[in-house]
Amino acid sequence: MARKSKKRGKSKKKTPKYKLKTHKATAKRFRMTGSGKIVRTKGRQGHFRRRKSKRAKRQFTRMLSVSAAGHRKTIRRLAPYLNKYATKGN
Repeated sequence: MARKSKKRGKSKKKTPKYKLKTHKATAKRFRMTGSGKIVRTKGRQGHFRRRKSKRAKRQFTRMLSVSAAGHRKTIRRLAPYLNKYATKGN
């Protein structure tokens, strides 16, 4: 009767792959374009809209790209999965 021999070498345990937590406020304020740029909306759009001109209100709808490299790096650290989030249509 032949017994099956077990491997006696060191078994490799899988090391867990850690997930990074997303800073939710950052994920809501910024989004990624198809080309990889990080864009944001302008602030101060919700309060006292009656006294703002039509031109000023219209300019609030534009998305601005984040130009400073330091800011882009910080945003990428806070929201590492930014390109995986569903974007709100605008």
